[in-house]
Amino acid sequence: MIDHARYATLKPRAFSYWLLLLLCAAMVGIGGYCALAMEHAGHIITGMNNHIVWGLPHVFAVSLIVAASGALNGASLSSVFGLPHYKPVARLSVILSMCLLIGGLLVLVLDLGRPDRLIVAMTTYNFRSIFAWNIFLYTGFLAVGVCYLWMMMESRFNRHTVVAGRVAFAWRIVLTTGTGCIFGFLVGRNALDSALLAPLFIALSLVMGMAVLVLFFVILDRWHSPVLNVQLLQSLRRLQVWFLLSLVYFSVVHHLTNLYATEHHLVERHTLTGDLSGVFWLGHILVGVLLPLSLLTIRSINVGEISRLVISALLSLIGAMALLYVVIIGSQSTPQTLFPGKTVLNSQFGDAGFSAYQPSIWEWGLGGGGIAVALLLCLMLLRILPLLPERLPEIPTRPDRSEK
Repeated sequence: MIDHARYATLKPRAFSYWLLLLLCAAMVGIGGYCALAMEHAGHIITGMNNHIVWGLPHVFAVSLIVAASGALNGASLSSVFGLPHYKPVARLSVILSMCLLIGGLLVLVLDLGRPDRLIVAMTTYNFRSIFAWNIFLYTGFLAVGVCYLWMMMESRFNRHTVVAGRVAFAWRIVLTTGTGCIFGFLVGRNALDSALLAPLFIALSLVMGMAVLVLFFVILDRWHSPVLNVQLLQSLRRLQVWFLLSLVYFSVVHHLTNLYATEHHLVERHTLTGDLSGVFWLGHILVGVLLPLSLLTIRSINVGEISRLVISALLSLIGAMALLYVVIIGSQSTPQTLFPGKTVLNSQFGDAGFSAYQPSIWEWGLGGGGIAVALLLCLMLLRILPLLPERLPEIPTRPDRSEK
């Protein structure tokens, strides 16, 4: 079906746009300086150690990658599931997902060390490693996203948009599964080594991607011609509720499975009642799940419709990153079982206790720089390419813009 809607580039005049652009540029510079300092001095200046080798930058990187997969929701709901009110924002959804992935991969490359050997890593593969497979998944996602966007923007190829959308939808599910399997396949970490991490990461991608879309829709509704309408607002609210419930479900099943297995009891004690319990219960459960669900479902709370979506989206992002922090950092800080079935009488490795981790300012700077790169790249592309609708289709009712 040919898309007869007219699209335009972003031409904002609001001061907030230029302020955000300036902040992103400054944050990119700070992130680059932090990466250079870590490359020059080594990871000794960070909070990472021989036990915790994936620190806070990894949390930022995985968050961006997972959110990139979920940000494709807008385009998939239009092309694959046939929801017409998502069609005007489908182009934005695709370009946002690719920018988030680029930002996440940039942090990942700079955090792992030796970025100068990236070409070697991309040309020498060990296909028994899930890391090698993810290189193809990430680069393939970018290639599929470019083709998908091309089918949307070129009227001659609009008839292929549904096929391209189905391929992109399937690819993003596989990509998120692969990202979850990076951790689920690590049998050396007692806190990981679980096939349930794959569906858990898919649920995370749905929550984080929808939250990012909500924030972008609201911002662009102020800077550009109206992007939000009644149907879109109602759909976003319903989907956020169901995605949060799916995340709770898989999180509960994951922890119940660990509690059922005796060898995981120490891991669960560390997560639920140990040093990371505050991050889990306050960050993930309270801030990331209960508060957003209350805002979205309890209509008696005196908050505007758009404000509900924005606040719940921000809280969902914070909670999702808290859960990733528990998964990534907690799995490394838990003592490893080096000799299953054996009792270790003496060890110089330090595997008898929990490893402490305190992220340094360099790690915060690098992670924030990755987010800034994704935002800056997306804002620049919106100024160059016609990705935003000039006007929305006719809708019977329109929310009061004073709620914003």
